[in-house]
Amino acid sequence: MTQTSENVTWLTQAGYDKLKAELEELTGPWRTAIAAKIEAAREEGDLKENAGYHAAREEQGKGELRVRQLTQLLERAKVGEAPTDSGVVAPGMVVTVAFDGDPDDTMAFLLGSREEAGDGMDVYSPQSPLGRAIDGKKIGEDATYELPNGKSAVVRIMEVKPHAG
Repeated sequence: MTQTSENVTWLTQAGYDKLKAELEELTGPWRTAIAAKIEAAREEGDLKENAGYHAAREEQGKGELRVRQLTQLLERAKVGEAPTDSGVVAPGMVVTVAFDGDPDDTMAFLLGSREEAGDGMDVYSPQSPLGRAIDGKKIGEDATYELPNGKSAVVRIMEVKPHAG
C-alpha cells in the first residue's frame, strides 16, 4: 500500500509501542479469556435469555473492532522520533494558538494522532486544515486556514512544546 499524507498516522516510537502492546494483548490473552467467558455462559443453557452470554458476545465484538482499528492504524503509521523543543510546529507537539492574535482567546492541543494523546487532550491531525496551516510555523507567526463554513480564520502560534506522552 502506498502511503500518502492523507492516510498516514504520525506516531512517536513510544506511542507506536504502546498501541502494538495493546494489539498483542487483544489478539492473545484477551481473546483466550473472552472465548472462555462465552463458553462458560453458553453452558448455562438457553441462549435467548442468557444475559451473560449476550454481554460476553458484545464485549467480544467491541474488542474485535478495536483489533481492526489498531491493525489499520499501525499499518499506516509513520513512526518518528519525539520532536525536539525547537519552537517549530510539527506532529507530536503541543501547540497553543491565539485566535485572531487575541492572547485571551487561546487553545492548546496536540498536533498528531488521538491515539498518541491518551489523556483527554484535544488533538488535531496534521492533515486537518488547521494542522496543515500551522505545520512548520514558529512561535509568533500567524497561520490562516479554512473553516468548515468556507470562511477563513487566523491563529497566532503562542507556544510550542513536545508532547510528554
